[in-house]
Amino acid sequence: MSSALLLVPDFSLILIGWLLVRYSPFDRAFWAGVERLVYFVLFPALLLQSTNSAKFDFSSTSAMLGLALMTTAFGMVGGYAVKWAMRPAPLDFASGLQTAFRFNSYIGLALAARLGGSEGLAMMAVIVGCTVPLCNVAAVWALARHGETRLWRELARNPLILATAGGLLTNLLGLHPPEVVGMTLARLGSASTALGLMTVGAGLQMRGVTGAIGPVAWWSGVKLVAMPCFAWAVGRLLPLTELQSQIVVLFASLPTASSAYILAVRMGGNGPMVAATISVMTVAAIVTTPFWLSLVS
Repeated sequence: MSSALLLVPDFSLILIGWLLVRYSPFDRAFWAGVERLVYFVLFPALLLQSTNSAKFDFSSTSAMLGLALMTTAFGMVGGYAVKWAMRPAPLDFASGLQTAFRFNSYIGLALAARLGGSEGLAMMAVIVGCTVPLCNVAAVWALARHGETRLWRELARNPLILATAGGLLTNLLGLHPPEVVGMTLARLGSASTALGLMTVGAGLQMRGVTGAIGPVAWWSGVKLVAMPCFAWAVGRLLPLTELQSQIVVLFASLPTASSAYILAVRMGGNGPMVAATISVMTVAAIVTTPFWLSLVS
């Protein structure tokens, strides 16, 4: 089955979330609660179980992780370049810069599992755990440099980072939970995939682009075109397996994180513009992500 067809069920869940929030009693307040459940309970269980049970080839995994970090840095530079290319309003720039390099973990983990099963999921979990801190630091720096103290405290309590670190550490030490605990974590993780994707759809909204169409298009191009192109081109030069290449290209082609909107609002940024950018990228990724994956299939 082609990469495009493999991804149809997951993108369909995003559509279902979008339909439910508009045509059912499950309003945005309901989905906000669901997203907190996914973020603090279900996805950490998925990351902990997948990284704890995975078998890594650390020589090739390091090359994969290095490429993911280089691609993230490339996205940061590309996103920052809009400051000179289009000269957006300072508030728009500070708010929207993060959308050029942050990524939606919900979509990434779901699609990685679709592509490579538990092995692909574990690879994406490692990339998520290592790049989330870097992306969060850069996002907050753009909005307010004086927020560093709070940022480091939040990073130390980030459930996705803690779960990934805990899974990797126990894996290296040869510590694995009893079968009943492992099965419970697996069940929680299974629930996270569908709910996480549906919350992405429930959060889509296109208002707010007016007046910032140029920068939004620029950041969308960096995230959905330039970054996956960079990952694909450089990945061909590295000793990666086909699955590792797919996972890195998938990571690079993910639409920006839903939490970018929350950060922008909390720090006095242009929330509506960021929300619209997230929505534009998520919809566009339905086409662009399968295309990039088809190059490494």
